Amino acid sequence: MDTGAAPVRQLDADSAAELTRTAEALLAESGSATSPRLLERLPERAAGLSERIRRLCRPCDTPDGVYVLRGLTVQDDTVGPTPAHWSTAGDAGAVWDVTLLLLATVMGRPIAWEGQQDGRFVHNIVPSPGHEAEQTGASSTVLLSPHTEDAFHPGRAHLLMLGCMRNHDNIATTAASVRRTELPDGDVDLLARPVLPILPDDSYTEAQASTEEPPEVPTLYRSEDGLTLRFDPAYTPVERAPEEHRAAYARLEEELARVSVPVSLSPGEILVVDNDVVVHGRVPFRARYDGTDRWLKRASVRVPGRRTRPGAEEHEHGYGQAAVVAPV
Repeated sequence: MDTGAAPVRQLDADSAAELTRTAEALLAESGSATSPRLLERLPERAAGLSERIRRLCRPCDTPDGVYVLRGLTVQDDTVGPTPAHWSTAGDAGAVWDVTLLLLATVMGRPIAWEGQQDGRFVHNIVPSPGHEAEQTGASSTVLLSPHTEDAFHPGRAHLLMLGCMRNHDNIATTAASVRRTELPDGDVDLLARPVLPILPDDSYTEAQASTEEPPEVPTLYRSEDGLTLRFDPAYTPVERAPEEHRAAYARLEEELARVSVPVSLSPGEILVVDNDVVVHGRVPFRARYDGTDRWLKRASVRVPGRRTRPGAEEHEHGYGQAAVVAPV
């Protein structure tokens, strides 16, 4: 299925050209998409973007909790081959890194993680040999289970951006909004209790080695804006919970599966996900490892002042994993 499964916001030609021009100029001045100088200049350049662009970066405003930003282009014959691993990507698609960072800075504050992809603010999501069956972005042959991005951490992103560089096989990202589910009040009450921990995923080997006691956290939360969730069944020891809680958790999984929609991005399209409302995943596929496989760019955004999470999260240790926040 194409992006018709999600709301679309269309960049007009002038806005797309403005965004690309700004990204190219910023990259030329800074020399690299990972340069500290670029991060320092981001706020000023983002603030100078037109109101048309800023309006398209407004918060997700439907119960879907996602939208696709359309209007940018990626030339398949000039972007280079899909990297075999994130660590070999270098500056491949660097203009796109800067484009995502500009948009992220309009939406909030870009964040990076010390323990993931060398602390980069934009990640390359590509299938990698030897990781086919993992529950990470480097997998391919297994269903990537619907999950909240970095659910184990209290400082996780409020918004997730996935920019498509290449997708010859129309491989779908899945998205499921908790606000589209139909759950009994009793289930919401049960899952709003802090009963189970969420453990660090396989992208964070240092956090997995933490000796801190895993905190028990709620799966659902009734925020001022509506129901939100923190969900990652692949890294949640559900078997530890009482039977009643396990049953409610299973019904939530079933409801999220029922309302899940596939979004197959085309090159140049950006999927924006409200990480407090929507769980995302990916359908299985067979990687070729020949430079033509699916290639996404990922950026994470924190929105200051947002009240979509329990206040108790502020006291969690985060398994020793530190987030790096881009300067204001």
